Amino acid sequence: MTTNARSARHVTRPQATRRGPTLEMVLLTCPDTAQATLISESFGLVVVDGAGIRTAHENLLVDGATVLSEGLGERAMQIHLQRIVGSYIGSAHGAGQFYSRAVTEARDATAKAANNLRDEDIDGPVGFTGNAQRKREFAADMGLQAYSLRMAAEGAVAAYEEIVGEAWKPFDRPVENPGRTLDRKATEVQMAAFG
Repeated sequence: MTTNARSARHVTRPQATRRGPTLEMVLLTCPDTAQATLISESFGLVVVDGAGIRTAHENLLVDGATVLSEGLGERAMQIHLQRIVGSYIGSAHGAGQFYSRAVTEARDATAKAANNLRDEDIDGPVGFTGNAQRKREFAADMGLQAYSLRMAAEGAVAAYEEIVGEAWKPFDRPVENPGRTLDRKATEVQMAAFG
């Protein structure tokens, strides 16, 4: 009986990882300063001090790191800040995605309201806002929240770079059981049916 030399070798696959949101993803989903100002002016909302939020969060992390530096080593500080900045980025990215969905719903409701043949989308009595107006106002509120969290995330990233001395990157989390995808499970069940 001959053995196949190929089966004796163990093939290692690269470890599958799940990458968290990046600052670039936040910048794409959250309004910038010009857009946040336009939203505030168009809806009569407070103009958010984005630069102040950014600076405050940068200073917060830098001051915190200064205090912690006595008890943490360099690598421990980097890991700690990695997690903190990751949470800021994740929060801003989630808010940006929610804002994008709110804008889509506001646009859809506004387009439906413009159709004079749809009775269910007509605005309410005078003095009451209609569905489309409420959705636009909600999207505006979500836009300012996403902008505020974007600026906090930008401050956190700037603090990380100042403290650690390198640009922040999201942590690559290993995927649990990467070889067991749904397609592979379905294939196994189908092949088992043949006996």
